[in-house]
Amino acid sequence: MNRRDALKQVSWILGGTIIGSSIFLEYGCNPATEKAAGFFDQKTIDLLNEIAETILPQTNTPGAKEAKVGDFMNIMVQDCYTKDDQKIFKEGINTLQQKCKEVQGKEFMTCSPEERTSFLTGLDNEQKAYMEAKKAEEPSHYFRMMKELTLLGFFTSEVGATKALRYIETPGSYDGDVPYKKGDRAWA
Repeated sequence: MNRRDALKQVSWILGGTIIGSSIFLEYGCNPATEKAAGFFDQKTIDLLNEIAETILPQTNTPGAKEAKVGDFMNIMVQDCYTKDDQKIFKEGINTLQQKCKEVQGKEFMTCSPEERTSFLTGLDNEQKAYMEAKKAEEPSHYFRMMKELTLLGFFTSEVGATKALRYIETPGSYDGDVPYKKGDRAWA
């Protein structure tokens, strides 16, 4: 997936985030009493960072690894996911590793960037087919959860908001007629 496709998809996800924010406001996240770093071990967080970096790689803007998206996923899965979704996410990490061994003949962390991209593209196609065929009561695909958290974590991070998007810390008055030049970044 290239950066342009990722930005198109993040606009849909962020739109859903804004619409779905009332759910978070009503039910909210339930911060765990345990230390957040204990949900996934550091090896798993490193794996999540590499998966995220493959989804949003560093180009002329920082990648997901620089935004520490793996740490973000660790906290979000622990504090905001239901027990069932936590289980799906954790099992998904193991499934991803097993499938990578079957397809690439080695673990994800030892694959080259090209092999990682190829593998995750196949996994993305699998999750798209699953999501189209699933019933409303069925859970989301684990890779869909990883992609959503990658995009949310990156574009809500300081790195993503200030270096990948245009950002004004304290905006001035409303201007409904801002000129647009082809290639301008979206606003944070």
